[in-house]
Amino acid sequence: MIGTIVNTACILVGSLAGGLLKKLMSERLSEALFSAMGLAAFLLGVNAVVQNMPNSSYPVLFIASLALGGAVGSALRLSDRMERLTSRKGDGRLGEGLVTGCLLFCIGTLSILGPVQSALYGDETFLFTNAMLDLVTSAVLASTYGVGMALAAGVLFAWQGAIYALTLLLGDFISATMMTELSIVGGALIVMSGLSILKVKDFKTLDFLPALAVPIAWCLLAPLLGI
Repeated sequence: MIGTIVNTACILVGSLAGGLLKKLMSERLSEALFSAMGLAAFLLGVNAVVQNMPNSSYPVLFIASLALGGAVGSALRLSDRMERLTSRKGDGRLGEGLVTGCLLFCIGTLSILGPVQSALYGDETFLFTNAMLDLVTSAVLASTYGVGMALAAGVLFAWQGAIYALTLLLGDFISATMMTELSIVGGALIVMSGLSILKVKDFKTLDFLPALAVPIAWCLLAPLLGI
């Protein structure tokens, strides 16, 4: 679990450093970084989908996941709630940044398999590597969206902590198939986030976050159903 604690701390440190840098930047530079983050998120999402789609065991699962997740998230008005919350804090962009950050921090091989390796073998290598990457990413995000990006550290801790606890209880429950399907859905959400940042289309990405639960549930239930 020490790897998750270090990973969380790196996001906090990176967010604080980036938040201080934001205060020193001109509005033009801030807008340039804002556009750069949108393009980077879009390309990372496309890469995740393209890499994993050929290996998918259930090619239409991501469609069902996005549809079901979007329906649940819209019914719960997740985006509206986040927008109201961040608007009270004086930064309408923060919600968009937090969604992007949480997706980038949590949906990836290192962030998912890291807690599994830690729980099963006490190996923190993946998590320490992920921590260094997140340190840089959080600093760049915070320089664009502000120090409020530090809130993403709590999401990462809960995400990796849940994976760690489930691994202790269930063993190595994350299969290669689950990783593939989860990466496709996560990649699609990152694409949505990037397009929203670039103002190409306002997808309200937060409403689609429940989609991530669908491939996890399906891959756990499919073997029991003989699928």
